[in-house]
Amino acid sequence: MDWDKLRTFHAAAATGSLTAAAERVGLSQSAVSRQIAALEDGLGVPLFHRHARGLILTGPGKVLQQSTGQMATIASVAESNLKDARDRPQGELLITAPIGFGATWLAPRLGGFLDAYPDVTLRLLLDDRELDLTTLEAECAVRLWQATHADLIQRKLFSVKTSLYATHEYIAKNGAPKTVAELDGHRIIAYGARASDEMKVLDFALALGRDGQKPREASLSINNVSALVTSVAAGLGIGGLPDYLAILEPKLQKILPDFPGPDLDVFFIYPADLRKSKRIAAFRQYLIEQAASWQK
Repeated sequence: MDWDKLRTFHAAAATGSLTAAAERVGLSQSAVSRQIAALEDGLGVPLFHRHARGLILTGPGKVLQQSTGQMATIASVAESNLKDARDRPQGELLITAPIGFGATWLAPRLGGFLDAYPDVTLRLLLDDRELDLTTLEAECAVRLWQATHADLIQRKLFSVKTSLYATHEYIAKNGAPKTVAELDGHRIIAYGARASDEMKVLDFALALGRDGQKPREASLSINNVSALVTSVAAGLGIGGLPDYLAILEPKLQKILPDFPGPDLDVFFIYPADLRKSKRIAAFRQYLIEQAASWQK
């Protein structure tokens, strides 16, 4: 089978859209449609149900997607390893990080790496979703939680502290709680976490001091850490925030400092398939040095 047609099929299966698939593989929409039709004709089975809302895989399409997914991963790993075939690190390095951490801690520190390795270009994907490193949606990640996949290698960089915060104006208007029990009388702004969301630890204000009791109800929940900080800084209520973000907002002050929240451990993570990558080794060492300097 023609790999170009399989690659086009895989893009369409992943996006569920001819338009999005065309953008991903760099073809026109009509060319994508023709390649998929030719693949279906050659196999003798339909691969998609075509609906107004997009493309839906048929049974044979789902079977083929499993194979093309493996092929795409192998191709991506080969392409990544080829970037490291020369003596010095060079080529693009694709990094992912959560939006808040990536924008405030990671991005401002990348200049030194670019100075040291002028032949490496960095592409930073800020996303609170966990991009799949095993399929090389990104080549490495800086995350505030541990990896659980067996095929990933990780190195802890440092820990981030969390605390309760509110604005001076909110405190002047509503008073500062002197005990954790007094949080019951305040508006709590929480991180809108799903049960599987690693950042759900920022909801600690809801359960603080309520051992064995039903947690407090959040007045507002937001599933984005940067927006959570902005909302608390706007005086909407009390929220559990990472200290490294809260210190950037001069309006905020700590509430109940004797009751800090849980630490968030920051990890550098990359696929085992790229363990010999010169680009990743150089970037890992740079982050280790930056973390050590930041903690002094």
